[in-house]
Amino acid sequence: MTTINKEEIQKFSNLAEEWWDVNGKFKPLHMFNPIRIEYITQKIKHHFEILGNKESFLENLNILDIGCGGGLMSEPLSRLGGKVTGIDASEKNIKVASLHSKKNNLKIRYLNKSPEQLDEFEKFDVILNLEIVEHVEDVSLYINSCYKLLKPRGIMFTATINRTLISYIKAIIGAEYVLRWLPIGTHDWNKFLKPEELEKYLLENKFKTIDIKGLEFNPLNRKWKQSANLSVNYIICNTKV
Repeated sequence: MTTINKEEIQKFSNLAEEWWDVNGKFKPLHMFNPIRIEYITQKIKHHFEILGNKESFLENLNILDIGCGGGLMSEPLSRLGGKVTGIDASEKNIKVASLHSKKNNLKIRYLNKSPEQLDEFEKFDVILNLEIVEHVEDVSLYINSCYKLLKPRGIMFTATINRTLISYIKAIIGAEYVLRWLPIGTHDWNKFLKPEELEKYLLENKFKTIDIKGLEFNPLNRKWKQSANLSVNYIICNTKV
């Protein structure tokens, strides 16, 4: 059994050299990153009740970034003090991420693996599933693998896209065909998960929801913000039951 969808992996392998080009194919993720970092660090700080300045409050936390791509989330969390492991099923992505982190003198462990391939005896305080569940082969197996890797008092973040008419218009037609933010075919709308569907997978695999928030793009200032609107992008924060 595997969570790896070879066709999905190939899509991102073909774009691997563009991960750190802020005006390239991954420009939307570079724009998206600040709000993701804001939300995730807020929840981590609250969950672990860690005091101190913003530069060091992730210290001593083992963080697993699944589907890390070129390291767009791994690197900022490493700079904030986290002990980051980034995994990706694309060997090209891992090579790009490793090279970029070395150039920036960051100690990030990168592995060309999927979550079910990791040693179950290795546990993490924080697990990130960011824009990944819509690309995996078996969502239930994927979530179950995360459960085995998360510490009993750990916290997990899962960000994805809702399957709605508005998400089809914005994420498929708008982002891929009109604005050309993403290569055509990057997403399959039928693989998007509604929040209640994702929560069902999480509950079946013994996770409980702490919080769920929409992430909404403001075209006027071209920035993302946290929102109660879950119709397109959303993120769920969970712990073990």
